[in-house]
Amino acid sequence: MANATGPFGLRPIRHKNGAPWNGQVVACRIGSVNAVALFIGDPVIYSTDTTDQDTLPTMPNVIASAGTAGTLVLGAIVAFAPNPDNLSQIYNPAETSRICYVAMGADLVFEIRGDGSGTFSNAWVGANAAMVNATGSTITGLSGFALSETTPAATQNMALHIVGFSTKSDNEGDDYALWEVTLNTTLNSTGDSAGVLST
Repeated sequence: MANATGPFGLRPIRHKNGAPWNGQVVACRIGSVNAVALFIGDPVIYSTDTTDQDTLPTMPNVIASAGTAGTLVLGAIVAFAPNPDNLSQIYNPAETSRICYVAMGADLVFEIRGDGSGTFSNAWVGANAAMVNATGSTITGLSGFALSETTPAATQNMALHIVGFSTKSDNEGDDYALWEVTLNTTLNSTGDSAGVLST
């Protein structure tokens, strides 16, 4: 049976040492300067714009990350605070200030679907990859980000590091496979915004 094709972005599943992800997240503020809608599973980065930020910044500001080669990823959105004006809204429209909850950490392993653009290879494990983005779904609230299957390589400036092939029973070694990845380009311990983590 062929793999499902629907992307869902980055979904945290465990830590590198095998410990399960326990749901810990960081509350972050999305400012109204964010020019695109955000969805569950979308990658984000720190924003330096103080629009809508508290006078005493009790939480970091974030904006969308493109996820492409050479771009940083801080973590992935796993939920939004309820919108009191629209309690059924499960995504965040563009230019809308809101609190989101982000799974972040260099030791987190995420699950992501391939985009079906390349020829499947088990040699991709250990390689790096960029992400591609189709618009997320306003119906499901899920991200449109997927792993680009045309790019896996040793290039370290790609956003993702492929650590494994998902062992889910319905995951086929074919187009649109599920992969386990870590964030390859993020802030390093010195705060260097171009820091690349060791893979």
